Amino acid sequence: MTVKPIIPRALANRDVDEALEYYLGEASEQAALGFIDALEQAYNHIGGHPASGSPRYTHELNLPGLRCRPLRHYPQLVFYVERTDHIDVWRVLHGQRGIPAWMGTPDEL
Repeated sequence: MTVKPIIPRALANRDVDEALEYYLGEASEQAALGFIDALEQAYNHIGGHPASGSPRYTHELNLPGLRCRPLRHYPQLVFYVERTDHIDVWRVLHGQRGIPAWMGTPDEL
């Protein structure tokens, strides 16, 4: 099985940083470390099985190829598009947010 590298965009990295700040400030260091572990597990899974993510928002946002995968034990969703040679991670958003508004436009991503 070929595993594609994960390449997060700047907005995805910012989302991760904001989530870490929240967990460190409002929860605990253990919660922040658990979040990183869950994110790494999701990235590893997506890299090996990109088609396993849900295409739910593809139609709602009119973004062909967009998929999402939830983090285990955390409310965040990883939004990504499979490319020929890598996985393009667009955002890592809390599932309770208004996803269409937070995704932005393809030009912003």
